[in-house]
Amino acid sequence: MAADRPRLFGTDGVRGRANSDLTPEIAFDLARAAGEGIDGQVVIGRDTRRSGPMLASAIAAGFNAVGVDTCDLGIIPVGAVSRLTRDTGSHFGVMVSASHNPAEDNGIKFFGRDGAKIPDDLEHAIEERYFSSVPYSRPVAGRVGIQTVMGDAVKRYVDKVSRTVEYSMRGLEFVVDCSNGAAFLAAPALFDKVGASVTIVADNPDGMNINDGVGATNPEFVADHARGRVGLAFDGDADRLIAVDEDGQVVNGDVIMAIFAKWQHERGKLKNDLVVATVMSNLGFHHAMQRIGVDVAVTPVGDRHVVEEMRRTQSVVGGEQSGHILLEDRSTGDGLRTALRLMEVMAATGRELRELRLVMEELPQVLTNVRVGSKDGWDSDERISSVIGEWESRLGAQGRILVRPSGTEPLIRVMVEAPTANEAERAASSIAGVVASALE
Repeated sequence: MAADRPRLFGTDGVRGRANSDLTPEIAFDLARAAGEGIDGQVVIGRDTRRSGPMLASAIAAGFNAVGVDTCDLGIIPVGAVSRLTRDTGSHFGVMVSASHNPAEDNGIKFFGRDGAKIPDDLEHAIEERYFSSVPYSRPVAGRVGIQTVMGDAVKRYVDKVSRTVEYSMRGLEFVVDCSNGAAFLAAPALFDKVGASVTIVADNPDGMNINDGVGATNPEFVADHARGRVGLAFDGDADRLIAVDEDGQVVNGDVIMAIFAKWQHERGKLKNDLVVATVMSNLGFHHAMQRIGVDVAVTPVGDRHVVEEMRRTQSVVGGEQSGHILLEDRSTGDGLRTALRLMEVMAATGRELRELRLVMEELPQVLTNVRVGSKDGWDSDERISSVIGEWESRLGAQGRILVRPSGTEPLIRVMVEAPTANEAERAASSIAGVVASALE
């Protein structure tokens, strides 16, 4: 790929401001580039954003234009797109969503036949074709692709996922926050099917209120409504789950992974006594795993890296602090399935979530996002490396510093863990100040 050519794919698909950075023309051409020469249909799902139908229609038209049939799944969680791609033998699954981003953004994620996000080399090949000047083939008559609708997509997904449940959920009470997003139809149907008693909130999407003060990035909303019950909060495309316990305390992805790992380890079902986490996982998670005799494989940020390592090691628990949790199928984050598994642990052990969460103690962690003029050269700037080195020396083995660029925004992310919140805040502020000055 030419060095000066812009990248379409970021760390989680193609993303941007809908109808500005990410236009129907881009969506159409991207689908043509991905679809040329493939066999089999493509299934397409979306979340509740106002721009979703526009972009999904353009994607379908692009595939149809190169002779590929498409099937519209409608509004559905991203985990369902992954599962239905596999179940229908489709060549690709496509999710139109910008996940936890605000409503004005949107994005396009591709999944392969195995239900996992497509690998880097395939993304690069699609980009090469997208930017190529070679004309596309134009099938005519009966070779033009057609669009169909899977009217029972949510039911198929709910039926399949509910069959994985081994323990009765009756008697368990939860408050479920759908983030006015992709879970608003599937979540009530799923929890009703497994017999749990749930109160559903943030399930009234209007196209512009997705993630707006609700969902996995705003757990205080579900905590407000839970009031002594367990709260479960999804993000816009429902690949993340963040919970709150009976005391209103946030239970993030690290804690959920630790709960799963301990439960599976005690049952002798944690393959190779190994979990997979990213560099963002809290030191407290590593300490907890060490105490119970479980190893941790560490990957770069991004659930695709977690999937790759889980497949390499055949691990059955992996994920990210942000709430992307990967389980036995090793495909992609599915917040609804993660929620079911958490409910199962509670049902199987008879323990409340506030007790289960004691498996680990989180070190104080501060995450600061520094908006910069350019991310270029951040890792070779002497001022930045010097201040990081100074704080690493001060904190020693009792703390940790991670500085990395955002994959989708002009941000440098500064994460600091330390024995006290005050130390973490001082270190993060100091490093962020130098980053802002060096990259203004």
